[in-house]
Amino acid sequence: MFPEYASSVWKAVVGQERAVEQLTQSALAPVHAYLFVGPAGCTKDEAARAFAALLLTGTDDPAARDARLILAGEHPDVREIERSGARISAEQVAEIIHNAALAPIEGKRKVMILHEFHLLDAAGAGRLLKTLEEPPESTIFIVLADQVPPELVTIASRCVRIEFGTINESTIIGLLVDEGSTPATAKQAAQAAEGSITRARVLAGDPDLVQRRGAFAAVPAKLDGTGATVVATCHQLNALIEAAAAPLAARQAQEATELEARIAATGERGGGRKQLEERHKRELRRHRIDELRSGLGVIAGAYRDALVSNQATRPEAAVQAVRRIHAALEALERNPNELLLMQSLLLDLPSLALQPAPR
Repeated sequence: MFPEYASSVWKAVVGQERAVEQLTQSALAPVHAYLFVGPAGCTKDEAARAFAALLLTGTDDPAARDARLILAGEHPDVREIERSGARISAEQVAEIIHNAALAPIEGKRKVMILHEFHLLDAAGAGRLLKTLEEPPESTIFIVLADQVPPELVTIASRCVRIEFGTINESTIIGLLVDEGSTPATAKQAAQAAEGSITRARVLAGDPDLVQRRGAFAAVPAKLDGTGATVVATCHQLNALIEAAAAPLAARQAQEATELEARIAATGERGGGRKQLEERHKRELRRHRIDELRSGLGVIAGAYRDALVSNQATRPEAAVQAVRRIHAALEALERNPNELLLMQSLLLDLPSLALQPAPR
């Protein structure tokens, strides 16, 4: 429908042509609830705001006043609910139910965007089900989830499901080059981003990406079974992860400056400062988790490479190491103490440097 989306509310939605076409058609006769399913960084969040703009304005013009506010997350009739802890809390579920019952402020329709709903527990899903099944006529829900766990199956059955795929590497590279990155930088960022355009953009401005990935790749050869080495290695990796947030922090500072300039120019009440600050905190948290996930993936790759090249003199230990790393990756979804998780993991991993030579 919009091949390039150059002057469209869909401009920020990357590599999701089928989803955009489905949503564009659906906006002509919308239903009460939609479920957007796809991995983090696939631009389903951007698609939710674009769809909300289409629902409220009936046009894909991003310059229209309502569309501009919706895309910036500042429209009073588009409520975005973000988790405040490790999971979506009972208090947040109660807030959703309460807000769903309120009349729109400016128009005849309002949209509620519910983020990260794969982190909703069974009890919360049960309390929310009736509201999603029979919301007020003026309310439309857009539920976002990375995947559909068992707790969400019933809610998913009450929604129109829209699938968002991982963005392919060539699309990310092309977009980064269009945005000013060199082809080499774009390729490195796309490879490390694992299908997330959000992460790829941050990595494209990160001059230490290669060094950081090299530090993670070197971990298996540094381990010697001692706690002192594990502590020192974790300290080094943590420092690299903290430094990696610098490009994101710079982008956030620019966004804050632009928001203040817009408030000064238009006199918008409220201005969205609180929403921007909360989003920035979530982005920094997500960036840290993404860095850990990426780094653990690099470590797992080192053990796999050793197996393929027959450099792992104890293949069963290397296989077990990869399994242990995958368990740690799953644990990251439960909001653990990251330092303790890393220390515990590295203490369990075998060294690729000190394995005895085969007889």
